[in-house]
Amino acid sequence: MISLVAIRRLVKDPTPLPPMKPWSRKEFLQTAAAATGAALVTRSRAAAPTASANGNVRVAIVGLNGKGGAHLREFQKIPGVTIAALCDVDSQVLAKRAQELAKNNLQAATYTDYRQVLASRDVDAVVIATPNHWHALMAIWGCQAGKDVYVEKPVSHNVWEGRQIIEATRKYNRIVQTGTQSRSDIALAEAFAALQSGTYGRIQWARGLCYKARESIGRTSGPQPVPKHIDYDLWTGPAPLVPPRRNSAQHGPVHYDWHWFWPYGGGDIANQGIHEMDMCRWVLGEAGLPPTVMSFGGRFGYEDDAETPNTQVAVYGYAKAPLIFEVRGLPRKTGEKAMDAYRGSRVGLVVQCEHGYFAGGAGGGAIYDHDHKKVKQFSGPGGGAHQANFIAAVRSRKSSDLAAPIEGGHLSSALCHLGNISFRLGQNQSNDAIKDAVAAHAPTHDSLARMLDHLRANNVDVARTPTVIGPTLSLAPGSESFASREKFDPGHWANTMLTRDYRPPFVVPAKV
Repeated sequence: MISLVAIRRLVKDPTPLPPMKPWSRKEFLQTAAAATGAALVTRSRAAAPTASANGNVRVAIVGLNGKGGAHLREFQKIPGVTIAALCDVDSQVLAKRAQELAKNNLQAATYTDYRQVLASRDVDAVVIATPNHWHALMAIWGCQAGKDVYVEKPVSHNVWEGRQIIEATRKYNRIVQTGTQSRSDIALAEAFAALQSGTYGRIQWARGLCYKARESIGRTSGPQPVPKHIDYDLWTGPAPLVPPRRNSAQHGPVHYDWHWFWPYGGGDIANQGIHEMDMCRWVLGEAGLPPTVMSFGGRFGYEDDAETPNTQVAVYGYAKAPLIFEVRGLPRKTGEKAMDAYRGSRVGLVVQCEHGYFAGGAGGGAIYDHDHKKVKQFSGPGGGAHQANFIAAVRSRKSSDLAAPIEGGHLSSALCHLGNISFRLGQNQSNDAIKDAVAAHAPTHDSLARMLDHLRANNVDVARTPTVIGPTLSLAPGSESFASREKFDPGHWANTMLTRDYRPPFVVPAKV
């Protein structure tokens, strides 16, 4: 069995590691003053050692719903780690997690404002599991405050701010891990090495899958009141401060369903799909963004308040082999709860080679021949060692020890954003017209045909119900922006969507 530290040597992962340089305390104090206010600078003068005096790494968990709760449990298991602080804008969630710690005879400082965490002298590293629109700013502020950072996926809400995290990582010489835990998955590393070896011929395409049930979140009559136990100003942060227009029976007006609204999330391609997108880029060995991107889909089967598609295909035109991503939120057919599968996978990836294919996901998978007979199985425990990998790199001070350094996390997150940009610039077209438009590209045509069959099985009249198809956008070579030949062509508008307007004082800095 291969060790975790050998994963990046085993697999041809060309993602460059960021160069590091020593950080200046003067620079930190200046940026801390701008980011957190003068009242916090005094406290931060002695903040951010790499570990406490007894050698423990003192961790703050920020954002305690969902994945944050899982992090709280996992980091407690790592020897030499102390949960020093908990932070959440929901006082009820914060109290609940503090009680969970107390049951284990543990105590941690509690905060609702992340900036107070950064000012603490008792925190070495922050684990960020907040809604997506906060990830980049919290990661950058963490670097500026001298903290190491574990930031959940996607690392950014748009392409530009992901690059800003990298710049902050370099400038302040921080250890920054991306929460794509499959990068710590030994079985996947072995499988991808086998696919890259040429034993099964050239890789022809990689298809990521997110077939995950997403029911309607319902309709509201207007803006919804925010519960008093949630600091909604802090929850909103960099986004426009507007009342929520969602209130599902399961999640209420604030939590989770933000994934389906553009100011905060990016739909399932940027939620669950970022994991599989990262796997696809990993196995293809791509260290940059693709020359082209195009996306089509829609929100089918019900009408609700959500904005993002529940059915989507994104096509990334890498030169060596295309990457295709598919999102389905509707069941296999009307009246069922089971989801579709493609070659046995629902949430995972399929990699087609000349002499067979791989199907799998978290925890491994198998290579099959063209008759769908299993050739080789790859099995393992999944990416459960990802948090421990982060702590090991914090101790060694070597970013090369990270399974998922921020550069790779940025690139995979950017793929999600690029697909959504094409979709959001799209227009309704008849499905016959879309068939004609993609007929020359067999993998895309196949995705469209199967998507339409899936919609028919869910009683969607595809002959009368149009699909949104976005433009095929070209990226300028060697850049993270779109090529634009005319002032108001699709590339021009796409470039306006690479960043956003930020709400002061929650502004991602142009100069970190």
